[in-house]
Amino acid sequence: MGRIYLSAPHMGGAEIGFVNEAFETNWLSSVGPNIAAFEEELGAVVDGHCAALASGTAALHLGLRLLGVGPGDEVVCPTLTFVATANPIVYQGARPVFIDSERESWNLDPALLAEWLEGRAKAGRLPRAVIVVHLFGQSADFDRVREACGRWDVPILEDAAEALGTTYRGQPVGALGDIGVLSFNGNKIITTTGGGALVSKDEEKVKKARFWATQARDPSIAYEHSELGYNYRMSNVLAGIGRGQLQVLPERVRRRREIAFAYRDAFADLDGLELMPQADWGLHTNWLSVFTVDPARLGCDRTALIEALAADDIEARPVWKPMHTQRLYADAEAIGGSVAEGCYERGICLPSSTNMTEAEQERVIARLRQRVLR
Repeated sequence: MGRIYLSAPHMGGAEIGFVNEAFETNWLSSVGPNIAAFEEELGAVVDGHCAALASGTAALHLGLRLLGVGPGDEVVCPTLTFVATANPIVYQGARPVFIDSERESWNLDPALLAEWLEGRAKAGRLPRAVIVVHLFGQSADFDRVREACGRWDVPILEDAAEALGTTYRGQPVGALGDIGVLSFNGNKIITTTGGGALVSKDEEKVKKARFWATQARDPSIAYEHSELGYNYRMSNVLAGIGRGQLQVLPERVRRRREIAFAYRDAFADLDGLELMPQADWGLHTNWLSVFTVDPARLGCDRTALIEALAADDIEARPVWKPMHTQRLYADAEAIGGSVAEGCYERGICLPSSTNMTEAEQERVIARLRQRVLR
């Protein structure tokens, strides 16, 4: 029996054709026809303009700069997220302010956000931006976040790194805010091996991001530079992989959901093991199949389950550790935190690869049930 991974890459077959074309035409670097085509095809999926970039982190960094974030500013960020959401705030010399989750979706709590923004407005210290994360493929309650931010004209940066294919009230996430970001890391729902994208309905913002991402080289025969830039562009080869992956995105979403619901049904008789919330305001891709463990009812905690699965060469992990509990951000301001802490203490991510076979998923189910019922 081989190892069962948490979220492995899954090629669809068309990728090799686009990659071979890049090699045959010798368009291998950060220019070439695959890049423009990938950006256009991705834009059709998320209903916005796109810049293909080296990573989701690069997209977040450029997005914050586009919103004018700089030294001394504050940027709101959910505490329950991957560290890459928060780090680019610090790259820009700003300070993150972490806000707790709501129970309905585990995403940023709009009520806490609204209350905090009102207090900051009275003090004349509004944040430069608010980052909203769509966690594990579950959309945040975006209308309520937009209402809270709109009252004070605070822009929204939408971190959809884990949520390509997710919808909110019938709309694809990624271009709901002022700027959005996507990730195509190897563990995401589709991959370019490594890569990301910046998304916006404002084409000028996307053009500026592309400019900065190519070292901000001015349009001159000489190597002229008048602004600070970065080496953040995606290669034509990787964009070719992305084009092939986009062709199978609907199937990947369908399969991720199928896997999550198969786990849910298999564990229905286990009191204390529940699938994370599936909010009724949109389609949750279940990028990862995330469950909560109630040790008092189940008879064991999430660490015991992770260890039992690991003994059978099955990869499972906790959910993200809240940012306000990280040593890196020990001095950062945090608003609430108990809901996020509870999600972390009880949350477990189960294998969710779309190329996982039914037999492999049955192996995961059997091993977990064996540990609970022993």
